[in-house]
Amino acid sequence: MRSTIISEILDRPDAYLIIEEIKSALDREKENRLKFYDAIAENDNVEFINGEIVVQSNVTMRHNQVTGLLLCLLNIYVDKSELGFVGSQRLMISLTRNDYLPGICFFRQKKSAQFTDDQLYFPEPDLVIKVLSDSTEAIDRGLKFQDYQAHGIGEYWIIDPEHETLEQYQLLGKEYQLILKSAQGDVRSFAIEGFQIPIRAIFDNKEYLTVLQNILGSQSSSTLTPPSS
Repeated sequence: MRSTIISEILDRPDAYLIIEEIKSALDREKENRLKFYDAIAENDNVEFINGEIVVQSNVTMRHNQVTGLLLCLLNIYVDKSELGFVGSQRLMISLTRNDYLPGICFFRQKKSAQFTDDQLYFPEPDLVIKVLSDSTEAIDRGLKFQDYQAHGIGEYWIIDPEHETLEQYQLLGKEYQLILKSAQGDVRSFAIEGFQIPIRAIFDNKEYLTVLQNILGSQSSSTLTPPSS
């Protein structure tokens, strides 16, 4: 079934002219993208989105704390279970049109085994996790949400550090479905086998330490057992 946009273009008598104009614009955008790759330095906090270079704003201490707690739990669990690779703040993923710094992302072992030590740009992950900030919320819920969905990224978490909530989306068919939105209870990843934690462990140091001890202490099982309440 043709998409609405394609149908609208094909219904116009100047369809070829429109397509040629789009192709020309995308060719210019591709040239700008190559210049972007040449210009950015390793520590630049920038993305390439729809032909524009977008500088990422600094984050609050709370944002940084939430990111750090979750990243630590993921890194230790994934490394211990040899499940793949966890990317952090400055790792750039390159999709067909745009280049993003997703915050936290995860690649299963089959994909990450192909990565090299000097690699700078990465394919679509199996899981993207975004900790919201005021300056990025609209694009994280809009353009990036649509782009991750279109490129088959199977799981997307949106974490709100201010309201201490987590939203979990799973790609079912060609669209994301909201699986969970909560400040309490557990979240279980679809992409990371056995990874299940209390949502509070992302926001509360005491809960975080309990979960961390569980990960480090579970020698015989790859499944993370949440702490009892």
